Amino acid sequence: MMVSASVERELSAAGFPIRDGVFVAVVGPSGAGKDTVIGYARAVFADEGRLEFVRRVITRPSDAATEDHDTLADAAFVEAEADGAFAISWEAHGLRYGIPAEVDWSVSNGRVAIANVSRAIIPALRDRYANLAVVEITATPQILAERLALRGRESRGEVLARLARSANVALSGPGVTSIDNSGPREAAGERFAEVLRKAMAFSDMSGLI
Repeated sequence: MMVSASVERELSAAGFPIRDGVFVAVVGPSGAGKDTVIGYARAVFADEGRLEFVRRVITRPSDAATEDHDTLADAAFVEAEADGAFAISWEAHGLRYGIPAEVDWSVSNGRVAIANVSRAIIPALRDRYANLAVVEITATPQILAERLALRGRESRGEVLARLARSANVALSGPGVTSIDNSGPREAAGERFAEVLRKAMAFSDMSGLI
């Protein structure tokens, strides 16, 4: 896992950490259903202007069956990264991921930005955003294995390797909420929706100070 070196350079500039709004980092192992839970909340808050569901940029073709994201070829991604197109970027599983730079503006203007990110960049996000909420979506190992197999992107060996890596990653620090998504998506979705309601309330109070 590698976080963009440009992030560290930017953090040395004035204005960091960014305040007023909240960045909600959704993390968890592949197969836990992060996009499903985020999609549920997006439908619940379809008319809520204080929330921004961030569209990631990935060096992988968009797949209608999973996350709807923007796609860049590897070379184009590197060029965009150098031009400051991303608030934060990282590499994982042979792919590059980026969160558009416009997110900084949203958070600084009191909005709540929600993004699916890697657990490895949580320290960098804590440095960048004063108000960070981390939501860890989990599921039982059996459920994870079944969901990964259904995606059909990886061999059985690659699936097992992903599960092994996930088991060795532990989250720590303030503002972490864990949500089990092994059952009906409505159960996990409502818990996530409550986290977003609290984030909006916090953002509203921050704007009054």
